[in-house]
Amino acid sequence: MALPTPSPKSAALITGASSGIGAAIAQQLAQRKHTVVLVARRKQRLQKLAEELSGEYGVRAETISCDLSKPAPRGRLPGQIEELGLSVDVLINNAGFATGGPFADSDPGRELEQVRVLVEAPVALTSAFLPGMVSRRRGAILNVASTAAMQPLPYAAGYSAAKAYVLTFSEAVHQEVHGQGVTVTALCPGPVETEFWQGAGWEVAGGKSFEQAIPSPALVSVEDVAKAGVNGLAAGRRVVIPGLPMRAAMLASRYVPHAVKLPLIEQVMRRR
Repeated sequence: MALPTPSPKSAALITGASSGIGAAIAQQLAQRKHTVVLVARRKQRLQKLAEELSGEYGVRAETISCDLSKPAPRGRLPGQIEELGLSVDVLINNAGFATGGPFADSDPGRELEQVRVLVEAPVALTSAFLPGMVSRRRGAILNVASTAAMQPLPYAAGYSAAKAYVLTFSEAVHQEVHGQGVTVTALCPGPVETEFWQGAGWEVAGGKSFEQAIPSPALVSVEDVAKAGVNGLAAGRRVVIPGLPMRAAMLASRYVPHAVKLPLIEQVMRRR
């Protein structure tokens, strides 16, 4: 199994753990008896989840409030985890948000913050914890990318570009550490039944949220995404796309030129 066996001194670090996919992955790992370190900005939500996981699964659950867009607090994470007497054997880079709308009208500060959270933070945390995993010859990293990584998304240009970086980075490092007791998996969900895209403040054609514009068979629950991600990580898979309809769609899309795809995607993503 590529997922390390839980031990009293090892932990799974999950970013963006206060809600959505991150919270569901934390639950999956707690079910497997991993100590979890929950990281996000919303301390109260983290504490509530930690208490629930400890009570239900009998595991140790620690919380660290951290703004991952800022290098200084992010850089303190390894030391904070060491102070807890733990080493990170499982790293879940999940924290993120999306911007939406024409890039020419976007807030430059918000676009750069998106890059810092979606790209800079996973690279920084992987750099911090991967060397120890390699030296111990045990470790697993799950980077939450997206099917948005597999083609450009007009009106979500920064988001799709950032997720493309995460996917490429994950696949490359997966190959580098192959055979060293460490695995790296990119989790690429399509639209998920959450309020994620509502936070982007963007409505697509017809006044619908992005998730509402997607045919229901393509939607997956956060629980199914989390389970697929953790199972794929345990199996040592390079890329995981939850849901058969979305896997089939992404496979088929490889054979469709961007010149054909992009106008169709634009029609879906354009504001009403």
